[in-house]
Amino acid sequence: MASSSTTAAAVALVHTDADETLTGEAVALDVQPVGFFLRLLSAVIDLIVGAVVLVGGVLLLGVLIDQGVIAESAVNIGVISLIVLVLVVLPTAVETLSRGRSLGRLAVGARIVRTDGGAAGFRQAFIRALAGVLEIWFTLGAIAAVVGIFTPRAQRLGDLLAGTASERTRTRPLPPAAPGIPAGMEAWAGIADVSRLPDRLAARISQFVRGADALDPPARARVAAELSHAVRPFVSPVPEVDAEILVRAVSAVRRDREYRALLLENERAAALTERA
Repeated sequence: MASSSTTAAAVALVHTDADETLTGEAVALDVQPVGFFLRLLSAVIDLIVGAVVLVGGVLLLGVLIDQGVIAESAVNIGVISLIVLVLVVLPTAVETLSRGRSLGRLAVGARIVRTDGGAAGFRQAFIRALAGVLEIWFTLGAIAAVVGIFTPRAQRLGDLLAGTASERTRTRPLPPAAPGIPAGMEAWAGIADVSRLPDRLAARISQFVRGADALDPPARARVAAELSHAVRPFVSPVPEVDAEILVRAVSAVRRDREYRALLLENERAAALTERA
């Protein structure tokens, strides 16, 4: 029993998501991978742009041949050079110079990075472009789609070979920091007992504290008074303060104590892991 509990604690401590980005020092980065459908949309845009450039190059090549600028004997060389330019050289150059971006990725808010979170360079871009000739152009993206479905971060074959992945460049801003204990309530916070506070009431208090600044003053005072009345039976001692100050103080004390409890639980799990 002790061994199984130790193992469970260790698993809970070291578990990470499959799509998490780890640096070489095993530090998890707070980045969001791009989903399969956004990557598909990005690839379609890039494919259309490449096809337009390829068609335009073929038409230009035809005009140059008609005007005698290029001999007809050099048509095959010109076509092969054009294909290599559009399928390999341009994608490699664009991705290298733009630090992992392309027109399609700019549209969906994404960029290509190494799997450790670092910036992708020429080598990664070149490998991805070479693999893209097969998995994107020759099969119209069929191989890339199949591989992307079965990889955690929607990586295509070129990503697996180059050690890259796609991450979001447009992320939601972090929420504002939670307010602390109101001024003058520090002494009360050290002795307050809020452990009997029901979880549902605690959730209502937390929601009010986060959105209080957006409420109209009359509505804010009314909600604070209702919550203060509901909180008093579960708090000891009850300070003689304004209703909103009481609600904010109770919310901060409960949050801080729950956070310390989680830290203590992690420390115990780490100690069990070291003993194992």
